[in-house]
Amino acid sequence: MATEDILTFEEALEKYDPVLGFEVHVELNTQTKMFSSAPNAFGDTPNTNVTPVDLGLPGVLPVVNRVAVESSIKIGLALGCKIAEKCYFARKNYFYPDTPKNFQTSQFEDPIAYDGSIDIELADGTVFTVEIERAHMEEDAGKLTHMGGSTGRIHGAEFSLVDYNRAGVPLVEIVTKPIVGAGARAPELAKAYVAAIREIVKNLGVSDAKMERGNVRCDANVSLKPKGQEKFGTRTETKNVNSLRAVEHAVRYEIQRHAAVLDSGTPITQETRHWHEDTRSTTSGRPKSDADDYRYFPEPDLVPIVTTEEWIERLRAELPEPPAERRKRLQHDWGYSDAEFRDVVNAGVMSSIEDTIAAGVKPAVARKWWMGEISRRAKVADVEPSELGVTPELIVELNSLIESGKINDKLSREVLDGVLAGEGTPTEVVEARGLAVVSDDGPLLEAIDAALAAQPDVADKIRGGKVQAVGAIVGGVMKATRGQADAGRVRELILQRLGVEG
Repeated sequence: MATEDILTFEEALEKYDPVLGFEVHVELNTQTKMFSSAPNAFGDTPNTNVTPVDLGLPGVLPVVNRVAVESSIKIGLALGCKIAEKCYFARKNYFYPDTPKNFQTSQFEDPIAYDGSIDIELADGTVFTVEIERAHMEEDAGKLTHMGGSTGRIHGAEFSLVDYNRAGVPLVEIVTKPIVGAGARAPELAKAYVAAIREIVKNLGVSDAKMERGNVRCDANVSLKPKGQEKFGTRTETKNVNSLRAVEHAVRYEIQRHAAVLDSGTPITQETRHWHEDTRSTTSGRPKSDADDYRYFPEPDLVPIVTTEEWIERLRAELPEPPAERRKRLQHDWGYSDAEFRDVVNAGVMSSIEDTIAAGVKPAVARKWWMGEISRRAKVADVEPSELGVTPELIVELNSLIESGKINDKLSREVLDGVLAGEGTPTEVVEARGLAVVSDDGPLLEAIDAALAAQPDVADKIRGGKVQAVGAIVGGVMKATRGQADAGRVRELILQRLGVEG
């Protein structure tokens, strides 16, 4: 797939100011769908969680999911929005195979929540206030899988499969007002904003917020305006970006691409774009429709949603502590320094550490794993740490094996390799690969004698009082046992062998 000409990021920012906008779609974790009794469950057999309502069959009538409405109100309150006294559903008409009714039930002129704002803190402590235009309720579409092509896109595919299990799943779409003034920090702000939304909805308990499952998806809008110009440029919308890293890279790429197009004297086409992680580039999707093209009209089968002050205040009282306060509490509870906690937040592993501590390990252990081995592997794989497949339960079991002396830190990394390769649980991998620490004195003494014989000068130094030199012999033993020796026991046995007090 050929990529388009782009300017460098620095060249683009010399001439243009970026204007951003985000539409974040949050799937709610209700038990049933937005307008039907079908289960809202991920990963079930395709087309099993479907009712006639989801398919829009003749004669069916939708019923609003009250829990979904309350979750939507909670999201609005958490974003500092006003809650509508009365709001309506509308039909958004478009024709696509993943929309069986040929329209999406959404909200148009009257969203459930509007006029909010959220403060976004960047890595260095800089705070940007992002204004929220609206947060409205709607239903998700089904899922198309394009088969036989090389890209997974419809172009070049031999045929497509559709799964309607997702059709009708409750969504809240959070739409920002245009964001100006971010300049060179626009990509960083994009990533931080989506991370903040994900943190908020997970903290509220209204969404599983797993981007790899599509629980949180971002449509990233980008336009450029020449330096000093007030009028916004034509925007493009990169659709369904489903990782924090991808959001950051997509915004950066579109800024560079827009600048190159504008420099060539060609106008920007208002369109949707597809993000390609392998090339870190976007390609054209379809011309972007304006609201009039969707022929919105009020949904005749649903009554208005009417809120009361008592209802809203009850939901407000159920809100958990705000994310900023939660971060302060967690830092205090975990005993992390300011620098340590800032690194945790910037690495995007705060929730993972929290879940791991809740599963039964100490804060220092959780931080060691997530900020060390897991983050290192994620960087090599160029994915988010949460996308590696490491679970809190996995870390608990690994740590238990270390604390019991069955494996050591070095061996634990090899155990992790085996688990991620699908070889079983940590205990099963230790058994299958023969990775248990050697603590039996017999084999250890054989390895120690061989190491002492190979390094007689080091043995003499130890006998002469330079006990710190024992590390060289320990290293030889560890090498001979492929890292499976109990290093502490090896040191004791070496000193005993040489008649030296430790």
